[in-house]
Amino acid sequence: MIAPVYVDDLKLDPFWWDAAPRPKLLPEALPAKTDVAIVGSGYTGLSAGLVVARAGRDVTIFDSEDLGWGASSRNGGVIGGRMKISFSALSEQRGQEMALAIYREGRKAHDFTVDLIRGEGIDCDLVTHGRFMGARTAKDYDAMCRDAERMRKHLGIETAIVPRAEQHREVGTDLYHGGVVRSVFSGIHPGRFHQGLLDRVRATPARLMPRTPVTGIERERDGFSLDTPRGRVHARDIVIATNGYTGTVTPWLRRRVMPIPSQIIVTEPLDKGVMDRLMPMRRMMGDSCKLHHYYRPSPDGLRIMFGGRAGAPYLYTEMLRIFPELKGVRITHSWSGNTGYTFDTLPHIGSHEGMHYAMGFCGSGVSMGTHMGNRIGQRILGNQDAATAFDGLDFPTRPLYFGKPWFLPAALAYYGLRDRLGI
Repeated sequence: MIAPVYVDDLKLDPFWWDAAPRPKLLPEALPAKTDVAIVGSGYTGLSAGLVVARAGRDVTIFDSEDLGWGASSRNGGVIGGRMKISFSALSEQRGQEMALAIYREGRKAHDFTVDLIRGEGIDCDLVTHGRFMGARTAKDYDAMCRDAERMRKHLGIETAIVPRAEQHREVGTDLYHGGVVRSVFSGIHPGRFHQGLLDRVRATPARLMPRTPVTGIERERDGFSLDTPRGRVHARDIVIATNGYTGTVTPWLRRRVMPIPSQIIVTEPLDKGVMDRLMPMRRMMGDSCKLHHYYRPSPDGLRIMFGGRAGAPYLYTEMLRIFPELKGVRITHSWSGNTGYTFDTLPHIGSHEGMHYAMGFCGSGVSMGTHMGNRIGQRILGNQDAATAFDGLDFPTRPLYFGKPWFLPAALAYYGLRDRLGI
């Protein structure tokens, strides 16, 4: 691996915090009781809180850190509608009808999030340029083409096939064996999106409790009691919206969500001509590696933001593998955060022992977290039109897994080897 070239004043906080620093709000007075307690102040928690508070319910939102400190302000800022698992593989696993319903739910999540941004007037650098997915092997390209045809036939999703000979119109590299473009992908500044959601919640009577961890939850006859370092609160309903930061206070959920670290590095500003060669369409981008890479232009179009499941040296090496002309370009920001993965690679929503939850978004939390948080809020309000395609799915775990993915180093080494061997 090639050691990254860092600027002297390298920032280890997210690039997004430059324009949208985490708000240093003080916790509000702790109430003795609340209608709805929400644990987690990311997209899911804020989306649920917004719809419930606007309906007149008393809402209290807790977070162990500053509001939005986790993945909601650390992600790559991609709004997608695709599941982690391909449509073809999902059809084989669960049947075509279920695969159709799940992929349609993904489209709903994308459209809901984009409509929310526009309808609320949230200024977060929304672009709808689509996404290019590069094939690292010829076998991957063939599989992409087959999957694209099935989605066109059964879902009406038009995906542009880009052969290897024509891929320079999408990406300035010879590494890929072609790829596909899906138009139903958008990009945002995730920090500014979170701030926009937070501002809308702050305009309601909802209480915000940053740096107030929930340390215990007990079921009571008419709701729940939540313990915090500042006292106890009684809540009629509770929402767990912790995703990749799910802790020991909810052990059943912790056994079902894997906190997988994801890293992002950001280049120094590049010449426009360089960006025009490397990312001519300014799309969101990714590839078919087992250790998946995702990358994109910064909102101002001057930098490349490159992310994945491994550390900065690995990401820098892979960025140069794709774009050799970036050799020597310096890195200005490098940070990490947890994504919430599930053993079946699907998001999950439901209730357990009376507690509502939505989590395990497998890298699609911008859209799925926002959408499913809203669905939970609608359910609390008794809205009968709050169903999703994920309702009733078994939420699997594995023997000997209790919330710490001890198997992750071996898995990363295995998939990294497969990438190097092209298998």
